[in-house]
Amino acid sequence: MLTIGLTGGIASGKSTVSRRLTELGATVIDADAIARALQEPGQPGLEGIVEEFGPAVLTPGGRLDRAALGALVFGDPQARQRLNAVVHPLVRAEAERLAAAAGEDAVLVEDIPLLVETGQHGRFDHVLTVQAPVAERVRRMVEDRGMTETDARARIAAQATDEERAAVSDTVLVNDGPVQQLLDRVDAWWERHVEPRLPSPARPDRL
Repeated sequence: MLTIGLTGGIASGKSTVSRRLTELGATVIDADAIARALQEPGQPGLEGIVEEFGPAVLTPGGRLDRAALGALVFGDPQARQRLNAVVHPLVRAEAERLAAAAGEDAVLVEDIPLLVETGQHGRFDHVLTVQAPVAERVRRMVEDRGMTETDARARIAAQATDEERAAVSDTVLVNDGPVQQLLDRVDAWWERHVEPRLPSPARPDRL
């Protein structure tokens, strides 16, 4: 099994890279998707969050009010640590379960936004980081996600810096142009770093 840690700041283009890696044949475990599932009603993640922060983080229908929770934690490092202490162990346990089921011949990609912040980079064969200019990330968050610029910059500031991610990365893919350019860079990275390590029958046929 080849293990790859995929990370990148919010709105860097990491989801686009993740989808392309799935298309190329990787088994992708998405930490954000796991976290969201664990925060559904009746799930242990939501129960833990309510126990830690109280019922004010719930909507009238009993679901997680992400805006209310975000307002609590993104401007308060201690509150963010409390949230992470609830969510991260649950996410890791589920990711480990999915990894164990992937099979020995898998190219296993774990998509972890906070890979650097949680100190997980050392457990992968290769760490792949997606990076984009801060101004472009802010634009995407404002235009595509409806955030204010202040909120967007607060989210970026709450994460590791580009320099911190690059310091623990084997490869940094810069997303500073059209989507197709990023996809081409993913393909080139795959051909160079992954295909040579695949068993021959698993290599995709290329014209």
